[in-house]
Amino acid sequence: MGFDDATYRPCACCQAVWYQRIHALWRARGKTKCDALIAQRKRIYFESLQGNVLEIGPGTGPNLSYYPSDIQWIGIEPNQYMHPYLKQAAAQHKIQAQIHCATAEQLPNADASVDAVVSTMALCTVTRLADTFNEILRVLKPGGRFIFIEHVAAPNGTALRRIQNMAQPLWHVVYAGCYPNRELWTAIERAGFADVHLEHFRLPILVESPHIAGVAIKHG
Repeated sequence: MGFDDATYRPCACCQAVWYQRIHALWRARGKTKCDALIAQRKRIYFESLQGNVLEIGPGTGPNLSYYPSDIQWIGIEPNQYMHPYLKQAAAQHKIQAQIHCATAEQLPNADASVDAVVSTMALCTVTRLADTFNEILRVLKPGGRFIFIEHVAAPNGTALRRIQNMAQPLWHVVYAGCYPNRELWTAIERAGFADVHLEHFRLPILVESPHIAGVAIKHG
């Protein structure tokens, strides 16, 4: 995959209280360019969700407006300063919500307890991908779906990949531990799902592009 997951650790800056407060405030100020560009894909992928839906790294809740209002939503957000915004967004969209200050590598949910897991622009920041996918498979019910929309590494040898590789050390510090050069599609395909359907697409964004979106299904 071009990196060793064992070497990935959150930077000290991203763990600092002052940084978490600033990041939450920045995320709460409004939609990013990327949010607007992937809105239609969110509508398509989220409209059929039902039951218990767990979202990894929901931030301040930009996805909540795309979910059906009758789901039971579970947010796994390690930045506690995002939580007030999440509660406000859930109430605004009349969604039953639980919010946990936890990480994707150690989900607090019981085995086979959720119908779907959602991740949008979050897997770039998890510390250990293998542990994260093991946890997703653990908490999903048989036949449950993992829905993802993520930015990924550009193809090897391209100018954009070279830019990503050069930007990565600073990017990781500034953007909450984000790694722009992860080949996430390979990790998802090898994670142990029964079936994976994904699409590759490009957005007019520098560094955090190209993207993937899709559904991975747990064995029934």
